[in-house]
Amino acid sequence: MDAIRKVLVVDDDPVIGKSFDRVLSKKGYAVITARNGEEALNKLRNETYDVVFADIRMPGMNGLEVAERVRASQPWLPVVIVTGYGTDAYEARAKAAGVSGFLHKPLSPEMIEGSTQQALLEKAPAAAPQIVAEATAAAAPAVAKKESVVKNVALFFAAPFIGLAYFVAFPFIGLGMLAWMGGRELMKYRTVKKIAVFMKHFLLLVTAPVLGLAYIVALPFIGLAMLACAGAKAIRK
Repeated sequence: MDAIRKVLVVDDDPVIGKSFDRVLSKKGYAVITARNGEEALNKLRNETYDVVFADIRMPGMNGLEVAERVRASQPWLPVVIVTGYGTDAYEARAKAAGVSGFLHKPLSPEMIEGSTQQALLEKAPAAAPQIVAEATAAAAPAVAKKESVVKNVALFFAAPFIGLAYFVAFPFIGLGMLAWMGGRELMKYRTVKKIAVFMKHFLLLVTAPVLGLAYIVALPFIGLAMLACAGAKAIRK
C-alpha cells in the first residue's frame, strides 16, 4: 500500500487551505495548513512533506522567502507559489529559488489537483540521487566486512603453503650461500687460486642439483599459494 502524500499549504487566508483540503483529501492526500512562513518552517522541521504550496503575499515572511528557505534546507522538496498577481521580478526571483511552478488565483479543483500531480512528478527524479546515496552509505559497512572476511580466509589457506615452501627451500638456499661465501674466501689466497677455481666449479656442480631440487619441491607450494590469492581476489569481485 502506498504511503499517503502530505501537502503543506501556507496561506494566511483560511479559505485557500480549505479549498486545497476539499479537493485533495478526496484524492487520498493529507492536507496540512500553516498561517504564515514561520509556522510552515516549524512544521517542515518536525514532519516530512511531499509538496508545499505557499502564498506569495503573507504578513511577515512571504511565499518567495519560504521557497528560498525550503530550497536551502530540503532542495528535493517541490514548492509551488500561489499568487493573485505576478510580475517579471517576482517570477525571476521564484525561478532562482527553484520553485516548481505558479498557481494563479482564482483556483479551480482541476488547477489544484493538476499542479499537485505535476509537482510530485518533478520530485521523483530529484529524490533518486539522495536515495541511491543513502543506500550506498548503508551498504558500505557490509561490503567492507565481507572483504575483510574474504581476505582473512585467503590468508588462512595461503599461509601454510607459503610457510612450508620457505621451510623446504631454506636449507638448500643456505647451503648454496655457504658454498658461494667459501669460494669467495678461497679466491683471496693466490697460492690456492687454482684450488679455489677447482672448488668453485666443484661446488657449483654439487649445489646446482640441490638448488634445482629445492625449486622443484618448493614450486608446487608457491603455485598453490598464488592460486589461493588469485581465488580470493576473484571472490572479492
